[in-house]
Amino acid sequence: MDPVTGAAPLACRGLAVRVPGRELLRGLDLALAPGRLVALLGRNGAGKSTLLHVLAGLRPAEAGEVTVQGRPLAAWPRRDLARQLALLPQSTDDPFPGTVLDTALVGRHPHLPFWQWEGERDRAIARGCLAEVDLAGLESRDVTTLSGGERRRLAVAAVLAQDPPVYLLDEPVQQLDPRHQLDLLRRFRSLADAGRTVVMSLHDAGLAARYADDALLLAGDGGWSFGPASEVLDEASIGRLYGIPVRELRWVDGRTFVPM
Repeated sequence: MDPVTGAAPLACRGLAVRVPGRELLRGLDLALAPGRLVALLGRNGAGKSTLLHVLAGLRPAEAGEVTVQGRPLAAWPRRDLARQLALLPQSTDDPFPGTVLDTALVGRHPHLPFWQWEGERDRAIARGCLAEVDLAGLESRDVTTLSGGERRRLAVAAVLAQDPPVYLLDEPVQQLDPRHQLDLLRRFRSLADAGRTVVMSLHDAGLAARYADDALLLAGDGGWSFGPASEVLDEASIGRLYGIPVRELRWVDGRTFVPM
């Protein structure tokens, strides 16, 4: 919460989201606190990506309001808003050729004065973020020569370089091998522990149970449930969410879910 106003970094009230012919979300009320990692789960087409775009101000809601630091999204100039929250989309395009470092530096653009190039500090931040996603040494590579997993990690590096209080991440671990999945989740877990707010869509309920503080489950018909991951995620809720029976497996310091 803002120490002066008490406002949540990201909140919504009475939020409704629709796509043509279908209601995805109805009456969503959330106030996301600093230091929390929220896992967003649901079937394909349930509205996870659409909701993240609404929260980022890239798509209008059918009803309700989204606020950032207590201020309606529409009241934020886009440049100022980009210093408050970052969106990692599900897919990224490279319409122009560029190097890995140039692409990571895109995350620094909201922090630059108009008509000013990136400085050495921005380059140092971008290089540090590339190292965090295991891309150190590839700064001069053309992005078109990267593998799919490397390109995904580069997109994460650009979001990290943006350095906002709020991260909205759409399937951040897609295309990543197991080691890099865990590295990325640990990094965003550490950012939440340091006071940032992180919302990420995932398909693996086991990873959500392991890393998230809270979980938001989207039924895809307007319904939703939200609460601590330790309470919201169980065999019954995951089975209903995905329409398959699942078994919860526990060990001394964690748990996961496997399809039956």
